[in-house]
Amino acid sequence: MEQSLKNRLTYGPMMLGGLFGLLWLDSAAQRWTDHGSGGVGGIGLLIILMILLPTATVELARLFTAENVRPYRTLSAVGSGLLILHAFATQFPQFQTISTSVLAFIIVLVMLGAAFTRGLDRQTQGAIVRMAGTMLSTLYLGGLAWFLVALRVKRSAHTGHFNGTTIIVLMILLSVKFTDIGAYFGGRALGKRKLIPWLSPGKTWEGLYFGLFTAAIVGAICSRYINPPSYHLAWWKGAIFGAIIGGIGQLGDLLESMMKRDAEVKDSGKLVPGFGGILDIIDSPLLAAPFAYLLFGIF
Repeated sequence: MEQSLKNRLTYGPMMLGGLFGLLWLDSAAQRWTDHGSGGVGGIGLLIILMILLPTATVELARLFTAENVRPYRTLSAVGSGLLILHAFATQFPQFQTISTSVLAFIIVLVMLGAAFTRGLDRQTQGAIVRMAGTMLSTLYLGGLAWFLVALRVKRSAHTGHFNGTTIIVLMILLSVKFTDIGAYFGGRALGKRKLIPWLSPGKTWEGLYFGLFTAAIVGAICSRYINPPSYHLAWWKGAIFGAIIGGIGQLGDLLESMMKRDAEVKDSGKLVPGFGGILDIIDSPLLAAPFAYLLFGIF
């Protein structure tokens, strides 16, 4: 446990530094490309996801394989990448008129691609499982990531300015991760009642409450910096947002825990000491992304 904590304290700041660097690039690239139209948003976020999702696809496929569900990894990774590119392109007015049709085409393309690939093997056995696994992998990773990118590049219909900013993306990530941090230390100091002992024995109700409180503070602080020309978030809305997104992030963590227990593995991978695999790191933010998209639409 102590070695795991040491690894987290070592590699956590390193990953956070890389994340800040790419998000700075994201914001800077928008300024560099601004020639009166608001610039191009989401370049840094696009790079982050394009780097992480192929590895996450391999890790998710490994979990599925333990239950004899074998998605086509390359096809799933390509499908996830196309979904992210689709979300990125929704910021351009020329693409918006065909965005729905293109989205439907990508989903159908992945499904037919899985069927065609199985057909090349001249086998029908396992075709349904292969197709279902490929579609689930694509939608779990690329589909959820779509909301994160779409929120970043969302523009106001009235002014054309970006409603989404890198601060919003950072707010989502920090709310989720500080829930984990608060829950860990709060659980160690105050934890008595197990949250779901059959699924995640280390989590406690007291830790969860402390984690949500921490996320609410993070949300309230971040809300002060969200003030683009067409958007403003009051501190109390930021606190509510942080707590809700933090709670959804915990559900994402539990969802992956269920898959890992089914596959009888501790972590999805071993790429990052103390954290496990890429999937272990991004599972919570990905599940929180569609809820964040909805909440910002309401707020």
